[in-house]
Amino acid sequence: MVEPADREGYLHVLRKTLRPGGHVILATFGPQGPTQCSGLPVERYGAEDVQRVLGDGFELLSSTLGDHRTPSGRSQQFHYAHLRQRANADAT
Repeated sequence: MVEPADREGYLHVLRKTLRPGGHVILATFGPQGPTQCSGLPVERYGAEDVQRVLGDGFELLSSTLGDHRTPSGRSQQFHYAHLRQRANADAT
């Protein structure tokens, strides 16, 4: 979710297909994660960032940071967020 248009497209599909009250787990690069992956730019997210991007239609239930060891042995910070779509969320 680097480009705004791609992010909005992803979020539109998520909101439309996840049933009200449904759960989603998002895994992203964490706030201290890499700025690139495989030579491509990435977006880094913390709990507040995920909540801001998904908006009031989702409730953040839990959030954790973890380290992922790449095949080359480097460590990359990941962020995992567990959210629930609010029952009254607008599926537009």
